[in-house]
Amino acid sequence: MFGSYLWHLIWGFFRGILYNPNPEPGEASLKGDAMSFDATTAIKRHHHITLCVGDAQEDYDFHTQVLGLKSVKKTALYDGTVPIYHLYYGNDLGEESTLVTSFPMRQSGRMGRRGSGQVKALALSVPSAALDYWKTRLTEHGFEVTEDERFGERMLRFEHPCGIEYEIVGVDGDERVPYNRSQVPPEHAIHGTHGITVAVRELDNSADFMQEGWSGKLTSTDDGHTRFELGTGGTGRIIDFVADPGLEQGSWTFGEGTVHHCAFQVDGYDEQDGVKAHLEGLGFTDVSDRKDRGYFESVYVRTPGGALFEATVSKPEGFLIDEPYDKLGLGFQVPPVFADKRDWIMGYLPQLTY
Repeated sequence: MFGSYLWHLIWGFFRGILYNPNPEPGEASLKGDAMSFDATTAIKRHHHITLCVGDAQEDYDFHTQVLGLKSVKKTALYDGTVPIYHLYYGNDLGEESTLVTSFPMRQSGRMGRRGSGQVKALALSVPSAALDYWKTRLTEHGFEVTEDERFGERMLRFEHPCGIEYEIVGVDGDERVPYNRSQVPPEHAIHGTHGITVAVRELDNSADFMQEGWSGKLTSTDDGHTRFELGTGGTGRIIDFVADPGLEQGSWTFGEGTVHHCAFQVDGYDEQDGVKAHLEGLGFTDVSDRKDRGYFESVYVRTPGGALFEATVSKPEGFLIDEPYDKLGLGFQVPPVFADKRDWIMGYLPQLTY
């Protein structure tokens, strides 16, 4: 009897040291830097979105010549044994939430299947006054453009050449600096990602994940779309969901015509570790270990609706880690997994003209 009482007394003493008995919402109950983690603010905004597209040259021309984004980096997929291009597009330095990246899959012959459990659409931010310019520009380049409005935002809807849905949304006051040395006049240029739309069969589990696990706040609904926003909200921090119980499951592997994942910025490795531990503590055990992607480090999670999300920490050097500024994006950078096979890779991958 006394031994049991003594044990509980000792445990109570150490529990008072180790635990915060009244944690704030989203805050870990363990004390100390390793676990002083706030789940309501850890995920900051978009970092990048990665697409599985078709032909490499077609994708390169679409993003650089039509949309006027900068080619920030030309490298290859870090996973697997057969090289596949990984092309990065964004603003002048490829800053977080300006990045669209792609895996051109045409050479592999692998086709994706669009459906539930995927990011289905990518929205990009431009000044509201630029929408007429973009409608004309896209039409002149052969794209079918539809004008629309959602959540009080005017937009243009069209498709990437491989069929992935794109939107250009009119946003005023976007302080992100666009790339200003393309064919697109600077006053009309794309500032960065605005939002993504995720297709799911039902909303409840995804809503729980967003609010309990991914720092999201439910802010609005409109015409079947449910909007969650990160941090202070607004452009670059938007995740919309569309629920359709009858939509067939989409593919999750690398395959042409689908969005592979959306990455989100976290401030550092402690926050990234906190996100992983927090998700696993909620029961979301399909969370990867940290993966070094050369320019940033990534932790992936398969969300309950199926879409693949990523918590991303940028390296301090960013995309300047392997190229000087005056040559940024001009050469091909061999990923470490193929470090001793440069000649073979350059002969295998289709040649890009730029």
